[in-house]
Amino acid sequence: MSRVLISSLLTAMLAVITVACSEKPAPVAETKVTEDPTLVTLTAELKSNVKVGAVTDMQFVDTLRIPGRIQVDEQYESRAGAPVTGRISTLDVKLGDHVTAGQRLATIKSTELAQYQLSYIKSSQQMQLLTKAVDRAKQLLEADVISTAELQRREGELNAANAEVNAARDQLTVLGMSPGNISQLGLRNSGMSTSQVNSKISGIVIERKARLGQVVAPAEELFVIADLSHVWAVAEIPEQQIVHIAQGQSLNIEVPALDDAQLTGTLAFVGDVVNPATRTVMARANISNDKKLLKPDMLITILLEARPEKVVAIPETAVVRENNADFVFVQTAKPEQFKLIPVTLSRTYQGFNEVVQGLQPGDQIVLDGAFHVNNERKRKEME
Repeated sequence: MSRVLISSLLTAMLAVITVACSEKPAPVAETKVTEDPTLVTLTAELKSNVKVGAVTDMQFVDTLRIPGRIQVDEQYESRAGAPVTGRISTLDVKLGDHVTAGQRLATIKSTELAQYQLSYIKSSQQMQLLTKAVDRAKQLLEADVISTAELQRREGELNAANAEVNAARDQLTVLGMSPGNISQLGLRNSGMSTSQVNSKISGIVIERKARLGQVVAPAEELFVIADLSHVWAVAEIPEQQIVHIAQGQSLNIEVPALDDAQLTGTLAFVGDVVNPATRTVMARANISNDKKLLKPDMLITILLEARPEKVVAIPETAVVRENNADFVFVQTAKPEQFKLIPVTLSRTYQGFNEVVQGLQPGDQIVLDGAFHVNNERKRKEME
């Protein structure tokens, strides 16, 4: 190979090397770091508006809302019926009247009563005759006209007659006659064929089943009198909730008919058996009703505080509500950094929410001011 050819090749190779060295390397594509949108770092200004603390357990007292009704307190209720078989001749009260103890409610004309009165009169007269016979026998015994045995025989007859009078008097008392009227029978030796239906207590006539001219018997109920200053609040408690209530427990009552007015009462009775048809237990509370605002059979709602239950709970101010879900800000490994996480909440009590899932006691979260932290998170996300 000639020198000229070699020189040309070397020159060409140097030119290629020179061009290759003069070319710049291609730039490396930059990778943009994407920040986690659920993370927020608290600034000094933001820290002044929030409160951070640990998730804790607390005693939750649930409120049970149980439908019920108002009933007459049976301890302040009296049912009056006919003491004898007869026909109602007068009615002295009407529905809604206030009556006092001993007041006449109705009058009944009865031939049965007349017969018992006649028996009383006869036994009273017989006792009077035998009393005189005994007194005369004592005088004759002193005069040695009769024996002691004769006196004792007459005294025995007097005792039997006295027992008959007492039995007849008791029968008339059962039939509704007062002691004064019974005494008058013996004085004038004439009967009264009328009997009275009287009230045993003071109260309101809440039922009247009697009609003028109606034929009645002792088994029939004619009037119901109730003192409505004391009433019962009655409810059927589901058997699963019975464990949360106890006799003597205080409760509140809402009355829809009185603009949801709230009253207080004391749980006086909890049933001992479960109704197999409804799976409920009857409970009853005593309610004071001095103003007579509560009426029998009025619908109510009984609010019962269940037994305290230990649960994981957080303040309502720690909750962020978005897209129909609940979230809280939990502290990360960096003290100033918080992460938005979902939680499942349940009941509320005194400004706290029960946490079912998502947090454990001891977790550090934003207890107050979560709204401000979430606004900062959204602002960072928009940048």
